[in-house]
Amino acid sequence: MEYIKSLVRDVVDFPAKGVIFKDLTTVFKDARALHLLGWDLTQLYREKGVTKVVGIESRGFIGGSILAYELGAGFVPARKPGKLPADTISTTYAKEYGTDTIEIHRDAITEDDIVVLHDDVLATGGTMAAAYELIKSMNPKKIYINFIIEISALNGRSKLPADAEVTSLITY
Repeated sequence: MEYIKSLVRDVVDFPAKGVIFKDLTTVFKDARALHLLGWDLTQLYREKGVTKVVGIESRGFIGGSILAYELGAGFVPARKPGKLPADTISTTYAKEYGTDTIEIHRDAITEDDIVVLHDDVLATGGTMAAAYELIKSMNPKKIYINFIIEISALNGRSKLPADAEVTSLITY
């Protein structure tokens, strides 16, 4: 994990003044780091019977796709409005820079699914809390929540359900 952590780039004042953005593109472009990241993510869920991985737009698509592939599970994108071609369900939520909406296909998750919700970074928790409620409304058997990075000082876990199993590979 130290090798991966050493490649994370801090971008100052992005996307707004005063924010230090944890940029994972420097991890994703490194073949060794990407392989290690995929391995570490997979080990968290290998024995949990996961049938679907939901990746949150857009960087959650990267780790989420790797995780789904390695687990032999399906991949479901959670996207901004108007990006998915078929019938969707959505939720609007508050986040640190205003409001946003996230949606998935109405037929993406069934009651038989065991789901990992994946995103790259847990900051304030608003996006993941909304995604969790959206997936929960579809009544899967189980929902796990996963991040590559967690910024603990922002206390994003406090917005996530207390009964959810939340894992982060790296904590700052």
